[in-house]
Amino acid sequence: MIQKSQTFFIFLIPAILIINSCGPGKKQEGSTGGKLKGTISISGAFALYPITVVWAEEFQKQYPGVRIDISAGGAGKGMTDVLSGMVDLAMFSREVSAEEVNNGAWKIAVTKDAVLPTINAGNPFMENIQKKGMKKEEFQELFLKENTLTWGSFFEGGKDSKINVYNRSDACGAAEMWGKYLGGNQESLEGVGVYGDPGMADAVKNDVYGIGFNNVVYVYDMNTRMKNEGLEVMPIDLNADGTIDTTESFYSDLDHIMAAIGEGRYPSPPARELYFISKGKPADATVLSFLEWILTEGQAFVNQAGYVRLPDTRIEEELKKIKPEEK
Repeated sequence: MIQKSQTFFIFLIPAILIINSCGPGKKQEGSTGGKLKGTISISGAFALYPITVVWAEEFQKQYPGVRIDISAGGAGKGMTDVLSGMVDLAMFSREVSAEEVNNGAWKIAVTKDAVLPTINAGNPFMENIQKKGMKKEEFQELFLKENTLTWGSFFEGGKDSKINVYNRSDACGAAEMWGKYLGGNQESLEGVGVYGDPGMADAVKNDVYGIGFNNVVYVYDMNTRMKNEGLEVMPIDLNADGTIDTTESFYSDLDHIMAAIGEGRYPSPPARELYFISKGKPADATVLSFLEWILTEGQAFVNQAGYVRLPDTRIEEELKKIKPEEK
């Protein structure tokens, strides 16, 4: 069971996001005369969905004989789909467990992002929130314990305003990484369950006393690089001194938080690498070509799409995984 508490589904966008006509069936033909042909099916993490759509569109421009079907339903669904053979690749946003490896999971890192604690932009205690932020132990009080706390428990003037904690109802990397940062896992988290990253963002935007967590690409607008309307980040008081100082203040826009993630100033977890998973190393030429393209030409789209590029040395490591094994 994912949630300890009440599960409340909020669907302001479709639960499953789909590009092209998604389906598990595939007839891959690989490379013919130097031109790729075939179909690649992908499902999984909301965190990786937006950039995967961009990669798929750009790849298909170069290789119009390739069709890529993508659906977002959470990292857990992606892992289940790929290990059962329903899809070629899973989008994945947490570390792969030993059990999943034993069941055949093969992974390749493609980019990096982070999970951010989110609150309503109209929170009446915003001035104090921006000055003080929250310490890890305060987040632990909220997300790991069955407490009924008010904003006054942390910020002056909010003693009668109950904090509404939101959690994810789907098996997902964002909740796992947020739980891991707090010393637990997804199963440890309290709160009202909400399906999907977009659902979580909507829940917080519609509740002035709400607090939740989102992947970076659901907090910021990719075009304006500013936070989405109605959504704000709860600053993390990393050194627990009761003040958000200049070294902890990097949430103003997308480029500042991306720099903080890339330079390790934002903690990991909840920052983490994002992966594609297959059941064993892919044997299909079209799938391998797509993965190689992502780690080479595809990296040009990473930053604009709101993700952090992996270091060159890390990309080289991952490219070696998809090259033919030497005999």
